[in-house]
Amino acid sequence: MMRKNAMIRKNALAASAAAAALAFGLTACGDMDDTGTETETGSAEETEENGMDEDNDEGAEGMTTAGENFGPGCAQVPEDGDGSFEGMAQDPVATAASNNPLLSTLVTAVGEADLVDTLNSAEDITVFAPTNDAFDKIPEEDLNALLEDQEQLTEVLTYHVVEGEQDPAALEDGTFTSLQGQEVTTEGAGEEFTVNGDSQVVCGNVQTSNATVYIVDTVLMPS
Repeated sequence: MMRKNAMIRKNALAASAAAAALAFGLTACGDMDDTGTETETGSAEETEENGMDEDNDEGAEGMTTAGENFGPGCAQVPEDGDGSFEGMAQDPVATAASNNPLLSTLVTAVGEADLVDTLNSAEDITVFAPTNDAFDKIPEEDLNALLEDQEQLTEVLTYHVVEGEQDPAALEDGTFTSLQGQEVTTEGAGEEFTVNGDSQVVCGNVQTSNATVYIVDTVLMPS
């Protein structure tokens, strides 16, 4: 009887061991399946992400970027330093203009009108910035009188500022309300644009930290 009971216990232990081995084997298989599935899923996701990145890169290559400059006057912008395109993009518009040698007369006028803080603190604006040559078209006596009349000077300068950062496409046939209150019109295509019919954009789509700038060859005068 004792021998029979020992055999029963032995068989039970063997069955338990077999069951444990079977359970372990199933668990191991399950782990292998999970690992394989995860690896395959990860590969699919990685492939999809890479495909999307490639598509986005191709799309980006076919589009004009926000900071792509154009116009003959751009050659006169410094290649490096604070007054370069890259340098200007780091500063608000009045500060950026002060570092650009093409715009020194405008910077003087902005200072005389006490508009530096106003322009630097504005958000999302477009500035049509007259070059030094543009101010030289104004008779010296008239220019001096303008610089000494803060109220009139403010009217003229704020007429050069419109709301929103306007890209070149918006200038093709555009009408914008200036900060001064009157409308400014633009027209053109490609890399040739005019403002109010006769002021040529000589360097366009210049980026600063708070504005898009179009450098123009004629001072705009409100009516």
